[in-house]
Amino acid sequence: MQWKIPLADLNYGPEEEEAVARVIRSRWLTMGEQTSRFEEEFRRFTGARHAFALSNCTVALHLACAALEIGPEDEVIVPSLSFVATANAVLYTGAKVRFADIIGPADLTLSPQSVQSLINDRTKAIVVMHYGGYPCQMDEIMQIARAKGLRVIEDVAHAPGAWKNGKHLGTIGDVGCFSFFSNKNLSTGEGGMLITDQDDIADRVRKMRSHGMTTLTWDRHRGHAYSYDVIALGYNYRIDEIRAALGIQQLGKLLMGNNKRKAITESYWKTLQSSGAEFPFRDAYQGIPAIETESTSPEQEKNRTASACHIFPLLLPKGVDRLRFIEGMRAAGIQTSIHYPPIHRFEYYRKQYPNVALPTTEDVAAREVTLPLYPGMRDDQVEYVAQTVLRVMDSVSCSPRD
Repeated sequence: MQWKIPLADLNYGPEEEEAVARVIRSRWLTMGEQTSRFEEEFRRFTGARHAFALSNCTVALHLACAALEIGPEDEVIVPSLSFVATANAVLYTGAKVRFADIIGPADLTLSPQSVQSLINDRTKAIVVMHYGGYPCQMDEIMQIARAKGLRVIEDVAHAPGAWKNGKHLGTIGDVGCFSFFSNKNLSTGEGGMLITDQDDIADRVRKMRSHGMTTLTWDRHRGHAYSYDVIALGYNYRIDEIRAALGIQQLGKLLMGNNKRKAITESYWKTLQSSGAEFPFRDAYQGIPAIETESTSPEQEKNRTASACHIFPLLLPKGVDRLRFIEGMRAAGIQTSIHYPPIHRFEYYRKQYPNVALPTTEDVAAREVTLPLYPGMRDDQVEYVAQTVLRVMDSVSCSPRD
């Protein structure tokens, strides 16, 4: 279908085209100069000590679990309101997942209280997911983790360019894992990044990323080595030079793109306040200043807090038929989505974990609809989406809006 307004769109221009052309002209396509530069620039941007570019976020999550030595005897607490990869990556290690509930309709991130209730002698780690680009309650979660000796993995797929109290998301726990999928704020088609401040974790990731080899093809090409050894069981989780080059260009646009997303989000919140819908994160993040794209003072850096505004979720009023609402938006040429069907309700996970009940997650997930949000949206498109929401909401509601 040709959408009048799609759910997401690329923030691409001639810069990306030229970056790809330069790689092709270089005659080197995998794990070379562009990859090294992308890793270094991303490392500096987030303030992390180490950064590893990877083929996608799922493998970043898997490497994080493997580097933390999570295995068959362990349990890992994860959110169910997330993309399925968040839980799948844990299962790849042979460990079991324990699904935690979210805080509530105003905050769709992991509930510290729910996490606390699930901890037992087999618990090894907690995976948080910064839903929509909004920070989890990291102070409380890190306090729980430190008290119990648990590791924390941050799924930052939604949140490049998001900060909490002066720290970039992904640098608060032990490991941060980013996605550069086509619909993400920083997009390379496929691709991901793993960051950490811990040297021992970085050493394990470095070995496992490329078959446990001591030197890479790029090292040998430059004459830095003539052979290699294999010192660990590794994987082929490498990124290629084309995607790394795209990542460099996208990183330079990230903060400006996030600020445009924030402006659109604020516009939606204002225009739709009479719709009867609920708006997660609005009360906590409405009016927070945009992140400066130029250098800031040490005091500003220390207090920096911002969402990446990756998606715009709204919760339909109870009793509204979500399918009819989505079909009404579709008839107007507007693409919507659902973020997310809860992982614990998928057939595979129901069979593995048959008695999981997460009442808050289930209530929210049944009412959530995601509206279009991307930096290239024009003001008239944002207004068209908002006015269509109001019109369709009236047509599918049991009672008209006040």
